[in-house]
Amino acid sequence: MLFLSSLSFFALGVALVLFGTNQAELARDLALDLEQSGFLGASLALGLGGGVMIGGPLYDRLPRKQLFVVSAALTGVALLAAAPDASYGRIVCVVLLAGICCGIYETIVNAVIAERFSGGATRAMAFVHASATAGAAVGPLLMRLNPLGKGWPAAFHGLGYLHLGIAVVGLFSAFPAAHSGQVTRPAARVGWRSGGLAALGCVAFAYVGVENGLTVFAVPWAQSRGAEAGVGQAGISALWLGLLCGRLLLAAQRPSAHAAPQLLDAGGVLAGVIVGVASQFDGVPLPWATLLTGIVLGPVFPLMMSLTAQRFPHALGTTMGLVAGAGAAGGFCVPWLAGVVADTASVRVTIGGLGVLGLAIGAAAWMLRPTRASASVA
Repeated sequence: MLFLSSLSFFALGVALVLFGTNQAELARDLALDLEQSGFLGASLALGLGGGVMIGGPLYDRLPRKQLFVVSAALTGVALLAAAPDASYGRIVCVVLLAGICCGIYETIVNAVIAERFSGGATRAMAFVHASATAGAAVGPLLMRLNPLGKGWPAAFHGLGYLHLGIAVVGLFSAFPAAHSGQVTRPAARVGWRSGGLAALGCVAFAYVGVENGLTVFAVPWAQSRGAEAGVGQAGISALWLGLLCGRLLLAAQRPSAHAAPQLLDAGGVLAGVIVGVASQFDGVPLPWATLLTGIVLGPVFPLMMSLTAQRFPHALGTTMGLVAGAGAAGGFCVPWLAGVVADTASVRVTIGGLGVLGLAIGAAAWMLRPTRASASVA
C-alpha cells in the first residue's frame, strides 16, 4: 500500500505543476490574459476541493479499493480528453474533472496512511507527501522528455496514461477494511469548532494558496523581471525540490504533537519573509527564493494532516476531507485573485501578497498551540 500511495502522490505532484510548466504555451495557444491564466491554473485546485470534500464522507462509507481505482481511472480519462484544438472552456472542464478525481484519491491515501501507520503517521505521511513533491520537482523535466512529444497536449496525455496505470496497480493492491464503527458516526458531528479544525483549515487555505500561487505565477514573475520563461520554470522545480527536502527532513525526525504547531508557525513566517523580500528586490535570484521557500514550507502539509489524524481518529475521512478542502479552496481563490491583481496592478504586487499569506500560515498555526487547542473537543 505504501508503494501505491507514493506512486499516486507522485502523479498528483506532476499534476500540480502541469499548468505552471505549460503556462506560456497555453496562454499563447488559447490567447489568455493573466486573469484567465490564473483561473485555469486555479481550476485544478477547485476540482481538488470538490474531490476532497466528497471523498472524505465517501471514504467513511464506501469500499476504499473500488473508490480509489475508479477515481484514478477517471483522472486518466479526463486528461486524455485534452486536445490541441480545444477551447478554453473545454480545458477548464478537463482540469476541473481531473482535479475532482485527484481529490478523491488524495483523501483516500491520506486516510489510509493515517490508519495503517497510526503510531508513526507523521513520518509515513511525510514520506508519501515527499513523493508528491518529487513528482512536482521533476515534472517539468519529465514533460520535456515525454515520449509522446512536446507541448501541453502531450503533457496532459502522458499524465493521463500514468493515472490509468495507477488504476491498474490499485486493482491488485490490498486496502485496509473499514472499522466496524467508522461509518456509524455522521459527518455532521464534526464541526469547524471541533479540536482546532478551523485553525487547521486556515493553515491549509493559506499554505496551498502560497504553493499554488507561486507555481502558477513563477513564469509571469520571471518575465516581469525581464527574464525568460525558463527561469520561471526553474523556479517551479526549485520550489518543489525545496518542498521535497523539507519533507524528507521531517521524515527523518519525529516531532512531538507539542512541537508540530511551532514548526508550522515558524515555516509560515519564514516563507512570508523570503517571498516578501524576493518580490521587492530583483537582485534575489528567483530559483533560490523559491527553493528556500519550499524548504521552510515542506513540513507544513504533512504536519497539518498528521495533526488532523491525531485529533479526529473517529472521523478520519471526513476531517481530512474538510482540511484538504480548505486547502483546495486556497489553491483556487489565491491564483485567481492573484491574476486579477496582476492585471490591474503588477506581478510584483501579486508575489508580495503571497508573502503576506505566508505570514498568515504562522498566525493560524499559533492557534494550534497546546495551550489553546486543548480547550476544544469534538
